[in-house]
Amino acid sequence: MSSKVSARITPDGCLDLVSQREVSLLLNKSQGDIYQLFRQSSLAVLNSGKESDDPEQMLTDYADFDIQVIEQARGIKLEVSNAPASAFVDGVMIKGIQEHLYSVLRDIVYANSVMTLDSQLNLGKSEDITNFIFNMLRNSGAMVPRRSPNIVVCWGGHSISNEEYEYTKEIGHSLGLRGLDICTGCGPGAMKGPMKGAAIAHAKQRIYDGRYIGITEPGIIAAESPNPLVNELVILPDIEKRLEAFVRLGHGIVVFPGGVGTAEEILYLLGVLVNHNNAALPFPIIFSGQKHNEEYFGQIDEFIGLTLGKSAQNRYKIIIDNPEKVGHLMKNSLKNVVKHRRSTRDAFYFNWLLDIAPEYQIPFIPNHKNMKTLEIDRDMPIHLLAANLRKAFSGIVAGNVKEEGIRQVTAHGPFELTGDRSLLRPLEALLNSFVKEGRMKLPGKQYQPCYRIV
Repeated sequence: MSSKVSARITPDGCLDLVSQREVSLLLNKSQGDIYQLFRQSSLAVLNSGKESDDPEQMLTDYADFDIQVIEQARGIKLEVSNAPASAFVDGVMIKGIQEHLYSVLRDIVYANSVMTLDSQLNLGKSEDITNFIFNMLRNSGAMVPRRSPNIVVCWGGHSISNEEYEYTKEIGHSLGLRGLDICTGCGPGAMKGPMKGAAIAHAKQRIYDGRYIGITEPGIIAAESPNPLVNELVILPDIEKRLEAFVRLGHGIVVFPGGVGTAEEILYLLGVLVNHNNAALPFPIIFSGQKHNEEYFGQIDEFIGLTLGKSAQNRYKIIIDNPEKVGHLMKNSLKNVVKHRRSTRDAFYFNWLLDIAPEYQIPFIPNHKNMKTLEIDRDMPIHLLAANLRKAFSGIVAGNVKEEGIRQVTAHGPFELTGDRSLLRPLEALLNSFVKEGRMKLPGKQYQPCYRIV
């Protein structure tokens, strides 16, 4: 069978209702950046299931891939050329992949329409950034009114052992048996396992509307293609909006072992929650892994203590090798979330009351200058230190798996980080542990550090 397939497909539902102007954004290659963004994200979706975290290799393998929007009186069609054959069965595109493909179209068109057409939207202003994320989630259908808080966000590495993967399935099963839905970064590893476990549990409980929400962004989707279990895919424009979408949409969070991406997520979350305006806001957080992960979470806990202090450590619980306890604690903790949302009249479907500072919202551009000039100082306010440490990890993620970051490191060498030695030492120790445990790249690949601690 050929490794590449060409086909024309028709969307379902709301994508019939797109304006001519929106279609014109993607109609031809001359549209430049928007078209290239659409093409690369579409290829990543069509490449779902492939064990690779190298976006450049994917683009090389499918250099002749093309996708065009065909405008017609009754709506639109998509025409794909030289797409991965794994996305098709007997020449027909797999239904789930087709849905993901139209999620790409929906979100890229909407994001660019909102940003270019809404003259009242200032994406340098905190309130407008949150409203932009709300509009994106509403347009995707991710926010469901009158549904009691039950979305558990699961974070963790895409590069994990099979044993660790099985544990994430057990946690997902425990959560699913209790009627909880799963939201992850949509990729493989710890992002797939909880969904798989929850899907089995939902089937046992005869829950037919289980939600497996995947939230991603264009810079990461090529390295972490959506896994097949995702039935609601949302693509935000950048990592900062993706992270905010997680904490606005989710009601509780479970963190599994991972690498720099997971560390970035942890620092983002704790940096937001140590803000005194969020002190009374219930947001259950559980770190969980197997017995052999005890040292991993000990290192994470120690790093948080050395950098952000006791107030940050008090925001989470560490549970080792006990999926039942994780499910039970999360279910009970969500009762406090319901109680708080009702007493404050906050929405069940969007965490409006969470105060997120601009330092966590304005996109950080990971390049050599910005990485080297990041201020990492002991005398900084904790929430600002957490924000800059998050940016440092974000830059390393870019250098590891994002096309632009990889290109910069290849051309100019590793990113450099400078700052207070009392902070950089534990940072370097944590990064070294990730490398030693193989958490930087998929198994079997030799890791070449994209960073240097100066």
